[in-house]
Amino acid sequence: MTGLEPIVVDAAIKGLASVVIKTVWEGGGKFLGLIGGSLDEGKKQLIFNASKQYVKNYTERHGILKVLGMREPVALESVYTGVQFLDKQDICRFETIDSLEEAYRQAQRRSYQSKDTRKQEGLKVANEKQYLMVIGGPGAGKSTFLRRMGLEALKGNKGNFKHSCIPVFIELKIFNTGEINIEQVITDEFRTCGFPSPEKSTKKLLEQGKLLILLDGLDEVPTKNLNEAIGQIQNFVDRYDKNRFIASCRTAAYRSGFRRFSDVAMADFDDTQIEQFIEPI
Repeated sequence: MTGLEPIVVDAAIKGLASVVIKTVWEGGGKFLGLIGGSLDEGKKQLIFNASKQYVKNYTERHGILKVLGMREPVALESVYTGVQFLDKQDICRFETIDSLEEAYRQAQRRSYQSKDTRKQEGLKVANEKQYLMVIGGPGAGKSTFLRRMGLEALKGNKGNFKHSCIPVFIELKIFNTGEINIEQVITDEFRTCGFPSPEKSTKKLLEQGKLLILLDGLDEVPTKNLNEAIGQIQNFVDRYDKNRFIASCRTAAYRSGFRRFSDVAMADFDDTQIEQFIEPI
């Protein structure tokens, strides 16, 4: 179950294959020699089949949702409601414990956000910002937002993400040692799906800025490895700075450690959004 219409799935497969072919194989020159010669019909079919598998894997892993009270998982598309972020001036509320407590007192309800807090549409911000750090409390919808942005990118011209990128969703909790090798994780995913020459293809896609890299759950990296993890992630971003990045972290764990990233905080759902979520289309 993916929740995507067949026409959207077909567009996603063709779009992904097109990005790989144009970026990796049609550049010509020295690189083609390294990955095994010209692009013949056999390789095109391999790339198409791998793209089909990639779309299937992504939608099955990240395109469904199950929350407390649901007997069965549902398609993310059917329950997703447009995320909003707090206006920039409200981010300062997260800077210290004292400022957060003061925000709670001012709101006079079980939230730090006042009812008249200005907000920004999440999709609009994601389209505008190349490097985005999403912060919020437990269950605020951070991971769901990252997954949805990946789905929108995967849809290509059928989606609402305005950049031609292949989404790669990475749960940072898998890095439970001091070694964080994001490039290897991406390569392994392409290899699993059957893309030809996955190492060199990954390198080329990264160098040309053709990936949307979704780094979920910085707070789930073990504390003893966190500083090292932040440094390695920043080095990776600096090395491949043509790509787009969206990361997430719980408010309490965030230290404003990512230099290039714009920080945004999840806004509480309003009544309309709550209704949309509990009464899926």
